[in-house]
Amino acid sequence: MLDPSSSEEESDELLEEERRDVLVAAGGGSPRSLPPPPRDSRGREAGAARAASPSPSVLSEGREEQERLQREEREKRLRLQLYVFIARCIAHPFNARQPTDMARRQQKLNKQQLQVLKERFQAFLNGETQIVADEAFCNAVRSYYEVFLKSDRVARMVHSGGCSASDFRDVFKKNIEKRVRSLPEIDGLSKETVLSSWLAKYDAIYRGEEDFCKQPNRMAISAVSELILSKEQLYEMFQQILGIKKLEHQLIYNACQLDNGDEQAAQIRRELDGRLQLAEQMARERKFPKFVAREMENMYIEELRSSVNLLMANLESLPVSKGGPEFKLQKLKRSQNSAFLDIGDENEVQLSKSDVVLSFTLEIVIMEVQGLKSVAPNRIVYCTMEVEGGEKLQTDQAEASRPQWGTQGDFTTTHPRPVVKVKLFTESTGVLALEDKELGRVVLYPTSNSPKSPDLHKMIVPKNSQDSDLKIKLAVRMDKPPHMKHCGYLYALGQKVWKRWKKRYFVLVQVSQYTFAMCSYREKKSEPQELMQLEGYTVDYTAPHTGLQGGRMFFNAVKEGDTVIFASDDEQDRILWVQAMYRATGQSYKPVPASQAQKMNLKGGNANTDISPLYTDRGQKHGMDEFISANPCKFDHASLFRLLQRQTLDHRLNDSYSCLGWFSPGQVFVLDEYCARYGVRGCHRHLCYLDELIEYSENGSVIDPTLLHYSFAFCASHVHGNRPDGIGTVSVEEKERFEEIKDRLSSLLENQISHFRYCFPFGRPEGALKATLSLLERVLMKDIATPIPAEEVKKVVRKCLEKAALINYTRLTEYAKIEETMNQATPARKLEEVLHLAELCIEVLQQNEEHHSEAFAWWPELLAEHAEKFLSLYSVDMDSALQAQPQDSWDSFPLFQLLNNALRNDTLLCNGKFHKHLQEIFVPMVVRYIDLMESSIAQSIHRGLEQESWQPVNNGSATSEDLFWKLDALQMFVFDLHWPEPEFAHHLEQRLKLMATDMIEACVKRTRIAFEVKLQKINKSTDLRIPSSLCTMFNVLVDAKKQTAKLCILEAGQEQQYHSKIDDLIEETVKEIISLLVSKVVSVLEGVLSKLSRYDEGTFFSSLVSFTVKAAAKYVDVPKPGMDLADTYIMFVRQNQDILREKVNEEMYIEKLFDQWYSNSMKVICMWLADRLDVQLHIYQLKTLIKIVKKTYRDFRLQGVLEGTLNSKTYDTVHSRLTVEEATVSVTDAGGLQGITMKDSDEEEG
Repeated sequence: MLDPSSSEEESDELLEEERRDVLVAAGGGSPRSLPPPPRDSRGREAGAARAASPSPSVLSEGREEQERLQREEREKRLRLQLYVFIARCIAHPFNARQPTDMARRQQKLNKQQLQVLKERFQAFLNGETQIVADEAFCNAVRSYYEVFLKSDRVARMVHSGGCSASDFRDVFKKNIEKRVRSLPEIDGLSKETVLSSWLAKYDAIYRGEEDFCKQPNRMAISAVSELILSKEQLYEMFQQILGIKKLEHQLIYNACQLDNGDEQAAQIRRELDGRLQLAEQMARERKFPKFVAREMENMYIEELRSSVNLLMANLESLPVSKGGPEFKLQKLKRSQNSAFLDIGDENEVQLSKSDVVLSFTLEIVIMEVQGLKSVAPNRIVYCTMEVEGGEKLQTDQAEASRPQWGTQGDFTTTHPRPVVKVKLFTESTGVLALEDKELGRVVLYPTSNSPKSPDLHKMIVPKNSQDSDLKIKLAVRMDKPPHMKHCGYLYALGQKVWKRWKKRYFVLVQVSQYTFAMCSYREKKSEPQELMQLEGYTVDYTAPHTGLQGGRMFFNAVKEGDTVIFASDDEQDRILWVQAMYRATGQSYKPVPASQAQKMNLKGGNANTDISPLYTDRGQKHGMDEFISANPCKFDHASLFRLLQRQTLDHRLNDSYSCLGWFSPGQVFVLDEYCARYGVRGCHRHLCYLDELIEYSENGSVIDPTLLHYSFAFCASHVHGNRPDGIGTVSVEEKERFEEIKDRLSSLLENQISHFRYCFPFGRPEGALKATLSLLERVLMKDIATPIPAEEVKKVVRKCLEKAALINYTRLTEYAKIEETMNQATPARKLEEVLHLAELCIEVLQQNEEHHSEAFAWWPELLAEHAEKFLSLYSVDMDSALQAQPQDSWDSFPLFQLLNNALRNDTLLCNGKFHKHLQEIFVPMVVRYIDLMESSIAQSIHRGLEQESWQPVNNGSATSEDLFWKLDALQMFVFDLHWPEPEFAHHLEQRLKLMATDMIEACVKRTRIAFEVKLQKINKSTDLRIPSSLCTMFNVLVDAKKQTAKLCILEAGQEQQYHSKIDDLIEETVKEIISLLVSKVVSVLEGVLSKLSRYDEGTFFSSLVSFTVKAAAKYVDVPKPGMDLADTYIMFVRQNQDILREKVNEEMYIEKLFDQWYSNSMKVICMWLADRLDVQLHIYQLKTLIKIVKKTYRDFRLQGVLEGTLNSKTYDTVHSRLTVEEATVSVTDAGGLQGITMKDSDEEEG
């Protein structure tokens, strides 16, 4: 046995350990860890020394420490008491169930996991992973990494616990859906396939080598909190929530008998009875809470009664025990306004004897028979067994030498006191025997309390039997039905029942949760002989009654007008009976045996007993009896529930799930059960919930606005008298708190809408912003029935979005550090920063459109106004930077293009306020730029053509190429501006087209002049080779014609006419230069013909040449006159044809030139011959002309001149004349032509 001092020291140490626990203030303070007080002797001596000569500071510190310890002790006691109530709710729920339809919450991401995620995506982008991906996917991942993963807003959301892995995946999926939709279609590869492939690769990057979302070290409760929890898991969860030690839980569990359903049901009945008494007391004393209307006081009492009636009905509807399939609950119909409130009233429904009929299961196991001597060893014996009034069963057969069976028979009976008969038989050997011979029998009277183990029973044998000591070993097990709470033999004496003092067999039967009956039974009877309904009775221990014979330990059951005295033969049996009847009656008074009460009085403690003295002693030792025996009706459960809900919410927001303020199913179940069981008003519950949620949201936690909406709607319907459950009383406190919370909630919602980019980054949580706007509309309503005008909501949202514009731009400039740059930077640096800021602004607007426009779908114009306000703030910095630029600086045009391209594609912002302001700034700059470019181009044409060397450059000369490039670049520049205002855009286009026309016209005219000048300088001999400069000029005109189609054409009639004029000018110019060039080359032919004219007949030169040639031919080979001339001309033609074919870019113009060249050449020859119609051609003239004509015809045919042109009348005339001349010469001088003929032949030399 331990020394008493040791247990006291142990208790003191335990108390100090409890003081050092993490405590939670009753007012809802956050958990805080406290340092342990000094415990060694030196510390105590030091404290004593300081106390000897205290200073004010030391006294103050000591007082504060003492107050802190007292406060912590109060908080600890409060949490222990609260845990007792919660444990009872978990142990025996009868109102709530764990919901199974709640949305499953995802695991939240923390800061460390976000960092790991960033590293994994960075590794993929650096090519450090084995994941194969194309460029499009890499670009999508890079955008996701830069825009989303590295965002400060995402980091803040992760820190607040509102982000899960599914949020990250959804954002990526939304981004790639836009990208994949913009990709071109690929045969055999659907876009859905691409999407699924990209998501699979994303998952591979996200997981890395191991899935860090799986946290094996997390606590079990956190890991399964989203599931339906067992009672043990719920106990563990609320131990963590309230900071209860495992030892404390075990003590409470045992002392409260949480595993005893009967005890818990009895506790509930006592609590409900206490609540009814409080309601009646309140009605009598007229002490009500302050309500908004006086007539609500009576309504309040009715509500209290109705709530208790409902709880009683819920308790009544529970099965008596889940293990009793044979027992069907008797549903007793009670009066709602009298029977529940006035227990024991005359109107209560009386039980009939058939209501308490029980069903028992008996197991009879026959083991063996001993002392069997009257039968030969080889004879067959067997046993039969029966429950009187039921069927009969038989064992297997056995030899008399070994009568052993082990056979079990199962029986069902409705008799609480059945009669069991077992008989031993042997088979009869006689021929005429009809029945087997009975060797012995035994009759048993088992009850539910009888021993279950096998035992030997002496059998009754027939007269003159040799088996005088025949015994049978068997076991009879009779079960205890779930609704039979206790049974046994008692003496009883009553005024209405059991009027004679005698020993009877009693059974305490539970018919329903509120109906118990004390029944006495006779043998072999299903229905009780007499019964007493325990409702309204009070049971207690009593002293022995001297006048009654039989029974040693007395107790009684007392009711108005009736007293029943009971007595048992054993003290323990009396305690068990009293405890069972105490639970059944539901009385508030707890009976205490006289001996134990005397001991408690000596100690000065409370007179509380239990059937488990060990648990009671331990509970008293650790101070638990105070919490266990406390009357729940005397506590302020509203404040207790507020503490419980606050601690539960704190625990929930700090677990591993992204809950957004939603409780887990197990937590909802316990809170619902607590509110129903202890009468916490629904409005108070939701007001406290709103208060806590708003506080967490104000401190940066992510709270689901749908949850806020649900609680607010409940409170609003309550305050405005429109609750669906019919609760009509509204206290002044509830209304004041509701108005206060309504103001706080309105401010919170407006603040969240003003910070929508940061409270709901990238549209996360999904649908939260839309739900916030919906909740704001609900909060702005004056009452629950009158909808608020849409304009008022719109006005509030507009105000919030105006603030949002300022907030967003301010944070954007802080991120870009624009203020520092704008104050000190150079103009170029300022423009660079403003351009970067414009990119950020466009990105912000695009994100708003992508992620938040759906939420503002009710008021799209408000989002447009927000964007205009946002851009107007940007315009201040933009105007400042543009004003700082030097005059005639064109570096700011990319800024216009960037902003204009973003705005013109937005239907709401296009030609909006900022867009028009942007145009107003850049209109003068564009006009000035075009003016300067026009002047510059004109000057470059003038200077370039003056200094032009006409060397070929691309499709023309250096000047023409520069001109066309500048005109095209200028037009493309203006086109890329995509000027949004149609009239000015058309004006710019018209001006540029007309300017191009003028510039090209000037270029063409100057080129023609240069062509003519250059052509005049060329000689007319057969040595003439067309210079490349002339070809370059020709190409300039050709290129000018091509460029006019692009640079000068317009749709309108007048401009089209002007464009046709420049086309006509170019055509006329080309014709002129072709004519000039043809005239030049034809003049060479004219020179050749003029040389041939010297051989005309009748001239002195002709005669001289003929004589000289004939004389010289006798001695030497004289060159044939005219052949060199013809060959030289033919070489001239061919080479110039090749030059033109090679260096002129337009085939059509070459063909025209060749056609004209050939035609003019034939005309010149024809005219030359026509002048000599009457004169015979000299042989040398004939030979030269034949060769020239034939070679010219052939060469031009090879160059593509058409047959119609080749075989013209002029050519036919020339051909006929030369043929005639050839014939004449052949007659007069047969060898004169030397094989040169007009006949078609390819034998001649080329």
